[in-house]
Amino acid sequence: MLSTAGSLFGADFPVRDGERLSYRVSWAVVPGAGEIRISARREPAPEGDRLVVSTTTATRRLARMILPFDAEGQSTFDLRTGRLLSLRESSTQREKRSDIQVTFDYAARQATYIGPKSAGQASVLSLPEGDPTDLIMGLLQTRSWNLPLGGKRDALVLFNNDFYELTIYHTRDEEVRTPLGKFATAVLEPRMEKTPPKGMFKRGSTVRVWIAEDARRLPVRFEVEFKIGTGTATLEAYEGPPAAPPAIPADAKDPRP
Repeated sequence: MLSTAGSLFGADFPVRDGERLSYRVSWAVVPGAGEIRISARREPAPEGDRLVVSTTTATRRLARMILPFDAEGQSTFDLRTGRLLSLRESSTQREKRSDIQVTFDYAARQATYIGPKSAGQASVLSLPEGDPTDLIMGLLQTRSWNLPLGGKRDALVLFNNDFYELTIYHTRDEEVRTPLGKFATAVLEPRMEKTPPKGMFKRGSTVRVWIAEDARRLPVRFEVEFKIGTGTATLEAYEGPPAAPPAIPADAKDPRP
Protein backbone atom coordinates (compact mmCIF):
# COMPACT_ATOMS: atom_id res chain seq x y z
CA MET A 1 0.00 0.00 0.00
CA LEU A 2 2.78 2.45 0.89
CA SER A 3 4.63 1.89 -2.39
CA THR A 4 1.37 2.54 -4.28
CA ALA A 5 0.90 5.82 -2.46
CA GLY A 6 4.44 6.88 -3.32
CA SER A 7 3.95 6.23 -7.03
CA LEU A 8 0.76 8.30 -7.03
CA PHE A 9 2.46 11.38 -5.65
CA GLY A 10 5.87 11.42 -7.34
CA ALA A 11 7.37 14.73 -6.16
CA ASP A 12 6.59 15.94 -2.64
CA PHE A 13 3.59 18.08 -3.53
CA PRO A 14 1.29 18.85 -0.59
CA VAL A 15 -1.90 18.63 -2.69
CA ARG A 16 -2.59 17.23 -6.15
CA ASP A 17 -4.24 18.99 -9.07
CA GLY A 18 -8.02 18.89 -8.56
CA GLU A 19 -7.98 17.98 -4.87
CA ARG A 20 -10.16 19.89 -2.39
CA LEU A 21 -9.98 19.41 1.37
CA SER A 22 -12.24 21.02 3.98
CA TYR A 23 -11.44 20.99 7.69
CA ARG A 24 -13.58 21.78 10.71
CA VAL A 25 -11.57 23.55 13.41
CA SER A 26 -12.18 23.29 17.14
CA TRP A 27 -10.38 25.33 19.78
CA ALA A 28 -10.09 24.08 23.36
CA VAL A 29 -13.74 23.46 24.39
CA VAL A 30 -15.23 25.43 21.47
CA PRO A 31 -16.40 23.09 18.66
CA GLY A 32 -16.90 24.52 15.18
CA ALA A 33 -14.60 27.44 15.94
CA GLY A 34 -13.49 27.78 12.33
CA GLU A 35 -12.81 26.19 8.98
CA ILE A 36 -9.88 25.64 6.64
CA ARG A 37 -10.34 24.97 2.92
CA ILE A 38 -7.49 23.84 0.68
CA SER A 39 -7.54 23.27 -3.08
CA ALA A 40 -5.01 22.84 -5.90
CA ARG A 41 -5.07 23.54 -9.61
CA ARG A 42 -2.58 23.21 -12.43
CA GLU A 43 -1.77 26.39 -14.36
CA PRO A 44 0.29 26.77 -17.55
CA ALA A 45 3.24 29.17 -17.58
CA PRO A 46 5.94 30.00 -20.16
CA GLU A 47 8.63 28.60 -17.86
CA GLY A 48 6.69 25.38 -17.24
CA ASP A 49 3.41 24.35 -15.63
CA ARG A 50 2.72 25.39 -12.06
CA LEU A 51 0.69 23.87 -9.23
CA VAL A 52 -1.18 26.58 -7.34
CA VAL A 53 -2.39 25.60 -3.87
CA SER A 54 -4.98 27.95 -2.33
CA THR A 55 -5.93 28.06 1.35
CA THR A 56 -8.71 29.96 3.12
CA THR A 57 -9.12 30.11 6.89
CA ALA A 58 -11.91 31.73 8.90
CA THR A 59 -13.35 31.69 12.40
CA ARG A 60 -17.02 30.77 12.76
CA ARG A 61 -19.92 30.99 15.24
CA LEU A 62 -18.99 31.94 18.82
CA ALA A 63 -15.29 32.10 17.99
CA ARG A 64 -16.00 34.69 15.30
CA MET A 65 -17.86 36.86 17.79
CA ILE A 66 -14.85 36.73 20.09
CA LEU A 67 -12.13 36.92 17.43
CA PRO A 68 -13.16 37.62 13.83
CA PHE A 69 -10.41 36.29 11.57
CA ASP A 70 -10.12 35.65 7.82
CA ALA A 71 -7.07 34.61 5.84
CA GLU A 72 -6.19 33.60 2.30
CA GLY A 73 -2.97 32.04 1.09
CA GLN A 74 -1.55 30.91 -2.22
CA SER A 75 1.52 28.73 -2.73
CA THR A 76 2.88 28.25 -6.25
CA PHE A 77 5.02 25.19 -7.01
CA ASP A 78 7.13 24.29 -10.04
CA LEU A 79 5.63 21.03 -11.34
CA ARG A 80 8.96 20.03 -12.85
CA THR A 81 11.10 20.37 -9.72
CA GLY A 82 8.48 20.26 -6.96
CA ARG A 83 9.93 23.42 -5.42
CA LEU A 84 7.92 26.28 -3.96
CA LEU A 85 8.37 29.33 -6.21
CA SER A 86 6.35 31.89 -4.29
CA LEU A 87 3.78 32.33 -1.57
CA ARG A 88 1.46 35.09 -0.52
CA GLU A 89 -0.77 35.44 2.52
CA SER A 90 -3.41 38.02 3.41
CA SER A 91 -5.22 38.05 6.74
CA THR A 92 -7.62 40.27 8.65
CA GLN A 93 -7.96 39.97 12.42
CA ARG A 94 -10.73 42.20 13.65
CA GLU A 95 -9.89 45.27 11.52
CA LYS A 96 -6.14 44.76 11.30
CA ARG A 97 -4.90 43.55 7.90
CA SER A 98 -1.59 41.84 7.16
CA ASP A 99 -0.10 40.99 3.75
CA ILE A 100 2.97 38.85 3.06
CA GLN A 101 4.65 37.98 -0.24
CA VAL A 102 7.73 35.79 -0.63
CA THR A 103 9.53 34.69 -3.81
CA PHE A 104 12.38 32.17 -3.90
CA ASP A 105 15.61 32.21 -5.92
CA TYR A 106 17.20 28.78 -5.51
CA ALA A 107 20.21 29.52 -7.70
CA ALA A 108 21.18 32.40 -5.39
CA ARG A 109 19.83 30.60 -2.27
CA GLN A 110 17.81 33.70 -1.39
CA ALA A 111 14.21 34.68 -0.77
CA THR A 112 12.67 38.12 -1.20
CA TYR A 113 10.20 38.96 1.56
CA ILE A 114 7.66 41.79 1.65
CA GLY A 115 5.49 42.05 4.74
CA PRO A 116 5.00 43.50 8.22
CA LYS A 117 8.43 42.37 9.41
CA SER A 118 10.03 44.59 6.74
CA ALA A 119 7.59 47.52 6.98
CA GLY A 120 6.20 46.58 3.58
CA GLN A 121 9.60 46.91 1.87
CA ALA A 122 11.50 44.18 0.02
CA SER A 123 13.93 42.33 2.27
CA VAL A 124 16.37 39.62 1.15
CA LEU A 125 16.57 36.46 3.27
CA SER A 126 19.29 33.82 3.08
CA LEU A 127 17.95 30.33 2.34
CA PRO A 128 19.20 27.57 4.66
CA GLU A 129 19.76 24.13 3.19
CA GLY A 130 16.56 22.50 1.96
CA ASP A 131 13.42 23.40 0.02
CA PRO A 132 11.10 25.64 2.07
CA THR A 133 7.33 25.68 2.55
CA ASP A 134 5.05 27.36 5.03
CA LEU A 135 3.85 25.28 8.00
CA ILE A 136 0.56 23.99 6.62
CA MET A 137 2.09 23.10 3.24
CA GLY A 138 4.95 21.39 5.05
CA LEU A 139 2.53 19.27 7.08
CA LEU A 140 0.51 18.38 3.98
CA GLN A 141 3.70 17.48 2.14
CA THR A 142 4.43 14.67 4.59
CA ARG A 143 1.66 12.57 3.03
CA SER A 144 4.09 11.59 0.24
CA TRP A 145 6.97 10.66 2.53
CA ASN A 146 5.88 7.20 3.78
CA LEU A 147 8.07 7.44 6.88
CA PRO A 148 8.33 4.14 8.80
CA LEU A 149 7.35 4.13 12.46
CA GLY A 150 10.20 5.84 14.32
CA GLY A 151 11.54 7.34 11.09
CA LYS A 152 12.35 11.02 10.63
CA ARG A 153 13.01 13.54 7.89
CA ASP A 154 14.17 17.16 7.86
CA ALA A 155 11.95 20.00 6.68
CA LEU A 156 12.49 23.73 6.16
CA VAL A 157 9.51 25.88 7.15
CA LEU A 158 9.07 29.64 6.77
CA PHE A 159 7.25 31.50 9.56
CA ASN A 160 6.72 35.09 8.38
CA ASN A 161 10.33 36.08 7.57
CA ASP A 162 12.09 33.45 9.68
CA PHE A 163 13.19 29.98 8.56
CA TYR A 164 12.76 27.06 10.97
CA GLU A 165 14.88 23.95 10.43
CA LEU A 166 12.61 21.15 11.64
CA THR A 167 12.86 17.39 11.93
CA ILE A 168 9.57 15.54 11.47
CA TYR A 169 9.12 12.20 13.25
CA HIS A 170 6.65 9.35 12.72
CA THR A 171 5.91 9.00 16.43
CA ARG A 172 3.07 6.46 16.51
CA ASP A 173 0.17 4.86 14.66
CA GLU A 174 -3.40 5.63 15.68
CA GLU A 175 -6.99 5.13 14.53
CA VAL A 176 -8.83 8.42 14.02
CA ARG A 177 -12.57 8.92 13.60
CA THR A 178 -13.68 11.74 11.27
CA PRO A 179 -16.93 12.71 9.50
CA LEU A 180 -15.56 10.68 6.55
CA GLY A 181 -15.09 7.52 8.61
CA LYS A 182 -12.46 5.91 10.77
CA PHE A 183 -8.91 5.82 9.42
CA ALA A 184 -5.71 4.04 10.36
CA THR A 185 -3.14 6.84 10.51
CA ALA A 186 0.51 7.66 11.01
CA VAL A 187 1.04 10.47 13.53
CA LEU A 188 3.84 12.84 12.51
CA GLU A 189 5.34 15.51 14.75
CA PRO A 190 7.80 18.28 13.80
CA ARG A 191 10.49 19.11 16.34
CA MET A 192 13.16 21.78 16.39
CA GLU A 193 16.45 20.00 17.10
CA LYS A 194 19.05 21.29 14.63
CA THR A 195 18.99 24.80 16.10
CA PRO A 196 17.90 26.28 19.44
CA PRO A 197 14.07 26.31 19.64
CA LYS A 198 12.40 29.59 18.79
CA GLY A 199 8.93 30.99 18.31
CA MET A 200 6.11 28.57 19.06
CA PHE A 201 8.58 25.73 19.69
CA LYS A 202 10.44 27.75 22.31
CA ARG A 203 7.10 28.46 23.99
CA GLY A 204 6.44 24.75 24.31
CA SER A 205 3.88 24.32 21.53
CA THR A 206 3.46 20.92 19.88
CA VAL A 207 2.32 20.36 16.29
CA ARG A 208 1.01 17.06 14.91
CA VAL A 209 -0.54 15.76 11.69
CA TRP A 210 -2.40 12.47 11.20
CA ILE A 211 -1.86 10.91 7.75
CA ALA A 212 -4.26 8.16 6.63
CA GLU A 213 -2.46 4.99 5.64
CA ASP A 214 -4.44 4.29 2.49
CA ALA A 215 -3.92 4.97 -1.21
CA ARG A 216 -4.67 8.69 -0.94
CA ARG A 217 -2.68 9.36 2.24
CA LEU A 218 -5.20 11.96 3.34
CA PRO A 219 -4.11 14.35 6.12
CA VAL A 220 -7.21 13.73 8.24
CA ARG A 221 -6.26 15.83 11.27
CA PHE A 222 -3.93 18.65 12.34
CA GLU A 223 -3.30 19.74 15.89
CA VAL A 224 -1.45 22.65 17.46
CA GLU A 225 -1.09 22.46 21.22
CA PHE A 226 -0.50 25.71 23.10
CA LYS A 227 -0.30 26.33 26.84
CA ILE A 228 -3.69 28.09 26.65
CA GLY A 229 -5.43 25.32 24.70
CA THR A 230 -5.33 23.06 21.68
CA GLY A 231 -6.53 23.83 18.17
CA THR A 232 -7.60 20.81 16.12
CA ALA A 233 -8.55 20.69 12.42
CA THR A 234 -10.44 17.55 11.33
CA LEU A 235 -11.10 16.63 7.71
CA GLU A 236 -14.85 16.77 7.03
CA ALA A 237 -15.02 16.83 3.21
CA TYR A 238 -12.73 15.69 0.40
CA GLU A 239 -12.88 15.91 -3.38
CA GLY A 240 -10.19 14.08 -5.30
CA PRO A 241 -8.76 14.53 -8.77
CA PRO A 242 -10.36 12.58 -11.64
CA ALA A 243 -9.73 8.83 -11.57
CA ALA A 244 -8.15 8.93 -8.11
CA PRO A 245 -8.54 5.71 -6.06
CA PRO A 246 -11.10 5.98 -3.24
CA ALA A 247 -10.01 6.47 0.35
CA ILE A 248 -10.77 3.36 2.41
CA PRO A 249 -11.64 3.96 6.09
CA ALA A 250 -10.23 1.41 8.53
CA ASP A 251 -13.77 0.34 9.49
CA ALA A 252 -14.89 -0.35 5.89
CA LYS A 253 -15.93 -3.96 5.24
CA ASP A 254 -13.92 -6.07 2.80
CA PRO A 255 -16.31 -7.00 -0.07
CA ARG A 256 -14.26 -10.07 -0.99
CA PRO A 257 -15.55 -13.48 0.12
